[in-house]
Amino acid sequence: MRIVTVGDNCMDVYQASGRAYPGGNPVNVAVYLKDLGADSCYIGWVGCDSYGGLMKKEILKKGVDISHLTKKDGKTAVTYVELVNNDRVFGEYDEGVMADFSLTQEELDFIGTHQLVHAGVWGHVEGYYSHFKEMGLQTSFDFSNQLDHRLVKTLPQFVDYSFFSYTQDDPFIRQFLKDVKNNGSKITIATLGENGSLAYDGEQFYKCGVVAVDVVDTMGAGDSFISGFIYGKLNGLPTIKCLDLGAATAAKTIQYFGAW
Repeated sequence: MRIVTVGDNCMDVYQASGRAYPGGNPVNVAVYLKDLGADSCYIGWVGCDSYGGLMKKEILKKGVDISHLTKKDGKTAVTYVELVNNDRVFGEYDEGVMADFSLTQEELDFIGTHQLVHAGVWGHVEGYYSHFKEMGLQTSFDFSNQLDHRLVKTLPQFVDYSFFSYTQDDPFIRQFLKDVKNNGSKITIATLGENGSLAYDGEQFYKCGVVAVDVVDTMGAGDSFISGFIYGKLNGLPTIKCLDLGAATAAKTIQYFGAW
């Protein structure tokens, strides 16, 4: 199973402690997929600062392929984080060198050697998704909580698995997932925090709860859920089992500080 994640990375700096942890949706998804047993690769840019060196070192330690992680002149992206009742709250975000991110033809050819490509709404990768589908790749994309983002209308036609973050199972999110499915996605999925998750495949809804654990830090919970779901799908599991695997993977993540 070969999966490539592309786009944003950042150092999550916890303001109370000053501690910094590597993160960013594509990075996290690659790390969690590797933990699950997949062959994962991450493509992105880091700066020439100490955070860039730390990012490369820590991702490599997790066994993720970083042969296409490029160092650029400038600063590595940083997100400042606060914990409120063990729930992470994002503050200021400095995009650093990732603001100008793009892919080379060699990187596109390399991406084509994988089964599935994943990216997120902040990664500057959306313009390549039509090409990914032309290459015959399976695709997933994390829209995060940006339910009103312009890409929600245009990108799902090129995305097999569209992920969103919301708060609860209600008529709004059910209709929203139906609309995104009608825009072209194979399956649409919403993570609902403590209320579990919800998926729609055009025929029915699937709902899954959470795994009860002691919560230390919710950083990376959604990304680990995505990893579990993707891993399940590429292994041929039915959708409800993929939701279960996503919930189990997320439960591990929220029991420690930082995404991983």
